[in-house]
Amino acid sequence: MSDVALAAGVSVATVSKVVNGRYGVSASTLARVQEVIAEMGYETSLGARSLRSHRTNVLGILVAEFEPFSTELLKGASAAVAATGYELLAYSGGGGTADVGWERRYLSRLSGTLVDGAIIVTPTVLDADPGVPVVAVDPHTGPSGLPTVDSDNTAGAFMATEHLLGLGHRRIAFLGGRPDLESARLREQGFRQAMARAGVPVDEHLVAVGGYRPDSAAGPARALLTTDEPPTAVFAANDLSAIAVVDVARELGLQVPADLSVIGFDNVPESALACPPLTTISQPLQEMGAQALLLLVDLVAGRDTPTHLRLPTELVVRSSCAPPR
Repeated sequence: MSDVALAAGVSVATVSKVVNGRYGVSASTLARVQEVIAEMGYETSLGARSLRSHRTNVLGILVAEFEPFSTELLKGASAAVAATGYELLAYSGGGGTADVGWERRYLSRLSGTLVDGAIIVTPTVLDADPGVPVVAVDPHTGPSGLPTVDSDNTAGAFMATEHLLGLGHRRIAFLGGRPDLESARLREQGFRQAMARAGVPVDEHLVAVGGYRPDSAAGPARALLTTDEPPTAVFAANDLSAIAVVDVARELGLQVPADLSVIGFDNVPESALACPPLTTISQPLQEMGAQALLLLVDLVAGRDTPTHLRLPTELVVRSSCAPPR
């Protein structure tokens, strides 16, 4: 700022007024200072700005890693922030480490100096005082004290299973998510509810943990498809696991959907690009990100906000499911 003032022939206080949009600067001086700012590439420091005003006008979105689920949420938050006057900072600690308490470390680095509030995607714990307003998206343990945005996992899983049952499948395998996640528990619950409603017993040998990741889902998928009485359909608890099932089926010489029907959950862009395109349950991921952002803006402003927003899920029919042979 001192360099700008020197080059423009004005005081630092005048530059400060221009940068912060305050009154008291003539039109000619304003134009000269703005010209020098453009020539020198001057930008305000978030840290310095927060020290002066205790506000950064920046909101953070914190993730353990940038993968398809969190990337779709980020798209929604980015679209919503444009009309709020805030800037958005996306932050990951790197390495995909999702150990318990990762969000505490991230918040301690950002809160108070770089962001005025934060969206945390799939946080592991919600009991710490973050120091800034926080909104949780799809927390590991489900809604608790923090304002939370998620989708209807149980209803979505029920729809997925009901779709397979409606096609005539009875030997339906369930490849679940991580057992420590509330979303995984609710999706298994929806699967079991649909099977019970149809009067079809669940074969416990066809229930496995896939872990929501392709590398952790491939082994359990192979075990399910090579049993003495293999399933005619697999409901995988997320799209990446479902795509892993399709890949394993292809390696075993099975055709999808002629020999095996596969349905996923999430509707990330990869599901439509799979071969064949994946039938799935759509979470409104971008809308979840947008709603979390708007909820956070209200929190920062001190306005009353709902403590829990649960958005609906819906079935997206593509080409990976068919009646059994």
